[in-house]
Amino acid sequence: MDILTFTLIMLLAAYGAGLLGSLTGLGGGVVVIPVLTLCFGVDFHYAVGAALVASIATSSGSGSAYVKEGITNIRLGMFLEIATTLGAVAGAIIAVWLNNNVIAVIYGLVLILTGTMQFVKKQDHTGIQGSQAARRLKLFGTWPQKDGSLKAYELRNVGRGFSVMGIAGMLSGILGIGSGVLKVIAMDNMMKVPFKVSTTTSNFMMGVTACASAVVYVQRGNIVPGIACPVLIGVLLGALTGARLLKRLDVRVLRKVFAIAVFMVAANMIYMGLTGKF
Repeated sequence: MDILTFTLIMLLAAYGAGLLGSLTGLGGGVVVIPVLTLCFGVDFHYAVGAALVASIATSSGSGSAYVKEGITNIRLGMFLEIATTLGAVAGAIIAVWLNNNVIAVIYGLVLILTGTMQFVKKQDHTGIQGSQAARRLKLFGTWPQKDGSLKAYELRNVGRGFSVMGIAGMLSGILGIGSGVLKVIAMDNMMKVPFKVSTTTSNFMMGVTACASAVVYVQRGNIVPGIACPVLIGVLLGALTGARLLKRLDVRVLRKVFAIAVFMVAANMIYMGLTGKF
């Protein structure tokens, strides 16, 4: 296969990954890494580097739109980014010592958790009494409703949420995905942030987290322009297309079907990792 053909196929595959990731809410990185490793035989470390670059681009594009709409809690995101950034750098350094098979098993386990969360009922946590720590840090906020009004919300368990964010950042550095599922678990389940606010704030944080670990991957030479550039362009275009289609389509069934596909990919990843086939 010549370079031009490889680049075009990679671009189309990345576009599909970004489109599916946007429609299902799982993010393009969750899809693009299995495509690169299982379909194209790309080494895990190079696939992770390309996914990190794509995460930076998609987070910057969609994150700015959510900030403009007033949904994202910027103060909460910047506070939690301290934990995710430190974790991301640590994860990127740890990844040097992990072989492809270990990374594949970890990735498969994270995919299982990601797919499982698609079946969990989302809650808005209205009427939650916030903690003193959250009040002192001024992490409370409001988010816009369909009628134009603003609904206030409070949050709690700042310490526990901060700790889970550190783990999410570490997984991001090792696997190259945004680890949005752990971030949403920390904000939605522990800190009791409204689901829409937690997802948009997670997206806002994702680019900074990926950028921190991407620096380490650049220094190690694991970000190859021939792989990262078509992946970046394809995932970004796919995510933008998905964002437009999302307003017109009912994707609840698609998310459930895609979650099942994620379980199958996860099982394949874990099997190949345990049998040393990467």
